[in-house]
Amino acid sequence: MLTTIKNAVKITDIRNKLLFTFAMLIIIRLGSQLPVPGVNRAFFADWFAQQTGDAFNFFNAFTGGSFLNFSILALNITPYITSSIIMQLLTIAIPKLEELQKEGAEGRKKIASITRYLTVGLALVESAAMTIGFRNQGILQPGYNWIDICAVIFALTAGSAFLMWVGERITEKGIGNGISVVLVINIISSIPRDLTNLYDQFVRNRAMPTGLINGAVILAIILGMMVLVILLNGGVRRIPVQYAKKVQGRRMVGGQTSSIPLKVNTSGVIPIIFASSLLQFPVVISSFFYQGGNSTWDTVINFVSSSHWFRLDVPGERIYTLGMLVYMVLVIFFAYFYTAITFNPREISENLKKQGGFIPGIRPGKPTSEYLTQILNHIVFIGATFLALIGVLPFIFNGLFKASVSFGGTSLIIIVSVILDTIKQIESQMLVRNYKGFLSD
Repeated sequence: MLTTIKNAVKITDIRNKLLFTFAMLIIIRLGSQLPVPGVNRAFFADWFAQQTGDAFNFFNAFTGGSFLNFSILALNITPYITSSIIMQLLTIAIPKLEELQKEGAEGRKKIASITRYLTVGLALVESAAMTIGFRNQGILQPGYNWIDICAVIFALTAGSAFLMWVGERITEKGIGNGISVVLVINIISSIPRDLTNLYDQFVRNRAMPTGLINGAVILAIILGMMVLVILLNGGVRRIPVQYAKKVQGRRMVGGQTSSIPLKVNTSGVIPIIFASSLLQFPVVISSFFYQGGNSTWDTVINFVSSSHWFRLDVPGERIYTLGMLVYMVLVIFFAYFYTAITFNPREISENLKKQGGFIPGIRPGKPTSEYLTQILNHIVFIGATFLALIGVLPFIFNGLFKASVSFGGTSLIIIVSVILDTIKQIESQMLVRNYKGFLSD
């Protein structure tokens, strides 16, 4: 990886793309510090510190601390991520959108345009809900009228739209993969603060042997999770495919051997995002509108709140750890669900049949589709189980050792996936440039 970056810096056009991307990221970090006018940031920080649910910490990590600062980028690119997922699901459900996707570059441009409009609409709704909900709790400064509230709503919406524009510019003029790069820099920005908190909590002011052991354990856990994420992200099951020979003119063509790569983690971090969002939705709603006092509702909130899991030192809260099982079941369910709507074994089987390809030992057509479905079900279960384990590990350490960090399994998966993908894009751009140079010579 370091060799690739070193070689890329030597190439003028790629170096310019890297510098442009770096400049855009600096602008993002500066924007995350610009406060929305009229917001009592000290009051908001105190309110945030009192939240026991993990939902806001999860959201704050994705926004790079912009939410905690309540800056103009507080919503960040989360509306774009949500709208992209919605459009991906609608593309499967709505035939017209599916036709657009199959039209090639022009169809994808139209879908991207619809996604932008949907992003602005979602940002407007989310910013309105956030502003009105916080106003009821006194986070906005006294004397705020509806005109001022509308100004806050439009400022948050404009900030989200601006970040969407920045992500697209990075894709177009930078190193590519713009939205993912913006998300990764947001997550990475909180890691130094989290590592400092871990050092202060477990290493600093401890006896020398204890501090060294604690530091070594923390380092081993982080490295172990990174290795597990890399293995999960790179795991692939290749299904061999043989193409039949056929006569074309006076020549015999075909007979090549290829493969169908099936990723172990076919759905990425989508299952964790869906499961976390579903569980944390009651926590977020209750933080805005519920003041406590209903024992039944409090119990439900504690079950779905990850901050109450694995608190074995509190006898009355041990039962809440069962909520983790619900979380793991949801991760596995959404892994199967998302894979089912994005991967079509029947379509792959039909394409293989049209191209004269077949899986050795499996008849073309329906038997091939059934075989791929069977293999895929096994792979998804393995990938989803490891994905759930990676997602749960930070909650275990938080509950048992009070090691609260904003980056967890989800963040590590995103960081590793985006970095590896970005490195591949840089390598492909270097390869294309070498080919161009060869042809020009």
